[in-house]
Amino acid sequence: MNVRYNPVAASIVDRLREIAGASAVIFGDAEKMKMYSYDEAARADQELRHPPDVVVKVQSAREVSQILKLANEAKIPVTPRGAGSGLSGGAVPLYGGILLSMERMNRILEIDKENLMAVVEAGVVTNELHLKAQREGLFFAGYPMSFETCFIGGNVAHNAGGGRAIKYGVTGHHVLGLEVVLPTGEIVNYGGKRVKDVTGYNMVQLMLGAEGTLGVITKVIVKLLPLPAARAVMLALFEDTPAALAVVPRILGELRIIPAAIEFMDKMSIETTCRYLGVRKPHESAGALLLFELDGDDRALVRDRCLQIGDYCLANGALDALIAETPREQEELWRIRIACPEAAKAAGAEGLLIEDIVVPLAGVAKLVETVRELGVKYSLTPLVMGHAGDGNIHINAVKHPHVGKAEWKELAPRFLTELYTCAAALGGTISGEHGIAHKRKRYLKLVMGEDEINSMKRIKLALDPNLILNPGKKFDFD
Repeated sequence: MNVRYNPVAASIVDRLREIAGASAVIFGDAEKMKMYSYDEAARADQELRHPPDVVVKVQSAREVSQILKLANEAKIPVTPRGAGSGLSGGAVPLYGGILLSMERMNRILEIDKENLMAVVEAGVVTNELHLKAQREGLFFAGYPMSFETCFIGGNVAHNAGGGRAIKYGVTGHHVLGLEVVLPTGEIVNYGGKRVKDVTGYNMVQLMLGAEGTLGVITKVIVKLLPLPAARAVMLALFEDTPAALAVVPRILGELRIIPAAIEFMDKMSIETTCRYLGVRKPHESAGALLLFELDGDDRALVRDRCLQIGDYCLANGALDALIAETPREQEELWRIRIACPEAAKAAGAEGLLIEDIVVPLAGVAKLVETVRELGVKYSLTPLVMGHAGDGNIHINAVKHPHVGKAEWKELAPRFLTELYTCAAALGGTISGEHGIAHKRKRYLKLVMGEDEINSMKRIKLALDPNLILNPGKKFDFD
C-alpha cells in the first residue's frame, strides 16, 4: 500500500503551539532542529539522517494524545524520540513531519519501597533512576551499558539489554506497567504494580521492543531489587579468542556459577581501546579477555566464587587472572570494556558498521570465526566484543583506509548480508538489543519468514491505521 503524508502547514504549527506552548515548539530553525535529524547510528552514517519539519518537546501524555489526534486528521507522520542514543535509526524522522521529543518528561514520580517498584516518565535518564534507587538501597537491574545517557522510554522501546543480562535479564524482564498513547490518540495503561497478571493480552510485552511504532511510551513502572551487599570483578586474559570463548559455557555448566556479567573482547578491541585511552595493554601476549562480575549478599561467598572462576580460567588456558575487590579497582577493570564502543567510533571515523548479532551460546565461537573471515574478504577490520554469557556479540567493523567511499558503500551491505546469514544459520538473529528501525529493515527477511512479517504488519495496521507513527521503521508497506 502506498502511503502519502501531508507537509506541516503553518496552521498545524500554530495548533502545536496551542497544545504544548510556544516555547516547546521548534520550527523554521534548521540549526536547532539539526540534532533531531539523527541518532548514534545516523551520526556514523550520514545517509540515515533526515530532518523533522517541526519539533515538539512534550510534557504530558495529554499533549501527546492531542498531537497524535491532530496528526491523524492531517495525515502527518510523527516520530517519538528519547535521548537519541539508539543505534538503529529509530529516532530519525524519515518522512519529516512532527518529532516528539520526550526530554521534558523527565520526572521520577515514585520510588515505592513497599512494593519494590519505581514509576518514572519516559524521558528520565536511566542512570538517574539507578542513582535514586541506590540511595534507597535498591537498584534497577535491567539497565543497559549506555545507561548514563539513554532514557528509560528508549530502553523500553528497544527492550535494551546490557552486560548484566545473563543474571538479571534485559529491560523487559523488569517492566511491569506502561502508560502508552496509541497512534490514534487514546491514552491507555497496561499492566501495573503486579508481578503476576494474565488478564487479557500481554500488551506490555507487545510494546517492548516495538521501537515506537505501536505507541508512544509516556510512563513506565519498573521492578526494583535490593542492592547487593557485595560485588567482585575479575579479568581473565587468554592467548586467543577460541580459548577465551571455550571456557564460558563450561563455567556456567560445570561450576554452576551464574555471574552477573561475562564480557568478551578480542585482540583488536583490546588494542584499539588501549590506544584510545592511552593506557598499556593488560598483558602483552593477550589475544582476548573475559571480564566477570559477581554480586550477592555474602561477601565471602562472592569472593570465593570469583576465585573459583579465576582458578578455572587458569587451568583452562588463561595467561593471567586479576581480581578487583575495591570499587576503584573494579572500575579500572571495567574501563577498557566500557570505552570500547567510543574507541571503535574514533577508529572508524571514515567508515564504521555497528552491529549486535545474537546467537545461541554454543554458536558464539563460530560466529566470531566467520566475522574474522568476512573481515579479510570485505577489506574491513572487525573489533569484536560483547556479552559472552548471553550470546550477544557486538561487531564494530572498521573500513580499511585504502577503501574509498564508493567501494565501501558497495562492500558494506554484502558484508552484512553474509554476517546476518551466518547468524541465522546458527539459530541467531540480526539484533539482540539495538533494534531494526530503518538501518536493518532490508535484512529482516534473512532471519524471518514472510508470514511472520505479515502478522506483525497486521498488528501495526490495527493500532495505526493511517501509518503515521514512526513510519519506515522495522518494515515497509509498499
